[in-house]
Amino acid sequence: MNTIAQPKPSVSLSDRLLDAVGHAIKAPSGHNTQPWLFRLKSGQVELLADPRRACPVVDPNNRELTISCGAALFYLTLALHCDGLATMVRVLPLGSEENVIARVMVAGPHVPSDDEQSLFDAIPKRRTNRFPFSKQDVDPELQSEWINDAKSERAWIHLIHAEREKHAVADLISEGDRQQASDKHFRRELAKWIHSNTSSRRDGIPGYSQGVSDFASHFGWLAVRTFDWGDGQAAKDRQLAEGSPLLAVIGTEGDTPADWIKCGQALAKISLRAASWSVDASYLNQPIEVPRLRTKLAELIGTNAHPQLLLRLGYGSEVKPTPRRSVEDVLV
Repeated sequence: MNTIAQPKPSVSLSDRLLDAVGHAIKAPSGHNTQPWLFRLKSGQVELLADPRRACPVVDPNNRELTISCGAALFYLTLALHCDGLATMVRVLPLGSEENVIARVMVAGPHVPSDDEQSLFDAIPKRRTNRFPFSKQDVDPELQSEWINDAKSERAWIHLIHAEREKHAVADLISEGDRQQASDKHFRRELAKWIHSNTSSRRDGIPGYSQGVSDFASHFGWLAVRTFDWGDGQAAKDRQLAEGSPLLAVIGTEGDTPADWIKCGQALAKISLRAASWSVDASYLNQPIEVPRLRTKLAELIGTNAHPQLLLRLGYGSEVKPTPRRSVEDVLV
């Protein structure tokens, strides 16, 4: 006997908002701290900073924490758009409680553009790749798109190709490594986010992301906490920086929480664009995390504005994703 196919039950708006949060938690964050929380209300999602995941030694003003939340905001709105939902976004909404980064309200139907769909499809492909890149040049067309991506989020990107400029930036990276590693408080803070390859933790930096074996990864946090490893890290990061086909500084005209959110959104768009072209990225933020080196970096690239992030970009071997907390873990 023939049966009539039953229509699929419609998905509730609440479930669609939860699904978007599931994509937002895949955004990049410093030390993979995932410093965000989400609160669902009627027809909207609030994105909150989670101060319990702050790193007060390396990030005393929560600048990098806020940048990470800005990246999650971009992922969240992108996921909603590609689910056919238009959004109205209020960043740092007036009168809201402390730690509310943004309020994202559903504002009707939306037809996603081909570009939005391409960026959304790149979310599961994006990785932070801490390994060396090949010498292959990055496509000039992609570099032009990155410049436009940064502008669209009211930020800027400075691309560094010349060997002389890369060498000068590598000097600042090495100096930053040595200064940070000489600080026992910095080492202790970093060690909290490093764990073994077999750990059940769903955040932080597992050993495999830095090429550490299963056995050695059990002692990585202890080595980071105990020893001044600045010279070795400085040499390694110099090789990574000078050996990458492209370095990039993402920055903003101002240096307020609103600017940091813009930077995070620009980072999200640029890194997803990179992933859609099979280009990898990783971070060498040491010269920005040390205030006097941040000033030197700005002078080096010829800007009076504010560098926020330093990336290297290129083609690398495939790497495993770092772990992520579940949606249930990040809901208020």
